[in-house]
Amino acid sequence: MRGVFLSLEGGEGAGKSTQAKRLAEALEARGVHVVLTREPGGTEGAEAIRGLLMQGAVNRWSAHSETLLFAAARADHVEKLIRPAVEAGSWVLCDRYVDSTRAYQGAQHIDDAAILALHGFGSKGLLPDRTLVLDLPDGAGHARSIARDGGAADRFGARGPDFHAAVAAQFRRIAEAEPDRVRLIDASGSMDDVTTSLMDALADLLP
Repeated sequence: MRGVFLSLEGGEGAGKSTQAKRLAEALEARGVHVVLTREPGGTEGAEAIRGLLMQGAVNRWSAHSETLLFAAARADHVEKLIRPAVEAGSWVLCDRYVDSTRAYQGAQHIDDAAILALHGFGSKGLLPDRTLVLDLPDGAGHARSIARDGGAADRFGARGPDFHAAVAAQFRRIAEAEPDRVRLIDASGSMDDVTTSLMDALADLLP
């Protein structure tokens, strides 16, 4: 029996990494075998590309170059980890996936159709069965990430508030355009409240 592919999305400071672990634990408690992974990364090749993408000056790569690098990392991740695990019956929970490229590079004026076309070639168009987007009021996530990182943010976290507001708007646009797949989750509550909301958004998929 085929498994389920989930992605967890959101801007900086939305609590994705924390909620990914909590959600995986909640699913495991329901008897689901979960493979928790991340993007960029998840495989040896993709992790190598992650280092190129996340480190260095903000202007190290152009938006076009970033888009190509993310697509290359994702293609390896899908081929070697995500697709085999789902086909083997596992639930794969990925901390970021193609919608992050659509939001972050889309906020830098990369055409959404071009991103999806590249995804179609590199990853054969694989989309999650359900995408959960952690949403915060504009500015709240950026402020959280600054407090969390203490000035040591990566190339994306180091960008200004206008960029992060544009990313949040892109995520909301995707959620509005694709309601069957994408659910917008209020991330402003307690950790327990957010995890509960995430599980509620998966109720129709749970065994």
